[in-house]
Amino acid sequence: MPGVTLAQRPGRVNDLGAGRPDRPDRTGSSEASDRFPTGRGSWQAWIVTEAPATEWLTVPDLVELLGQSPSRVRRLIADRYLLAARVDGVLKVPAAFLRDDAPLPELHGTAIVLADAGFTDDESLEWLLAVDDSLGTTPIEALRSGRKSEVRRVAQALA
Repeated sequence: MPGVTLAQRPGRVNDLGAGRPDRPDRTGSSEASDRFPTGRGSWQAWIVTEAPATEWLTVPDLVELLGQSPSRVRRLIADRYLLAARVDGVLKVPAAFLRDDAPLPELHGTAIVLADAGFTDDESLEWLLAVDDSLGTTPIEALRSGRKSEVRRVAQALA
């Protein structure tokens, strides 16, 4: 939906905290709207770059780490084996999406479930890196600890 932020999309859980007493309202305050434009693509850049504990890998980093060509790494991103975001204008993948120098196997199916639920790749990446109350941790950490079914059930419930 062009020009509509996640908080405004009908039928979606508001992951940004608007209207929730336990989280600050990042979408409706005039202060936030003055600093962060609400046009399509602007909100997720702010959320993603604000994730303090996230280590990011560029495509050249992934080429070296995975031993694959740049086109193969981009294909992994396009096919949702990895999810990427533009951070400061550079395409980057969170290091948490890799295990033993390979894409986390559980990530691909979870990314497909999120896409089927109507999430864009940027929204999926944001959800995977944000703490989810029902999981008690971030979905990516839950996936890494073997809780794939639980993460996918929560993702399906977001539709």
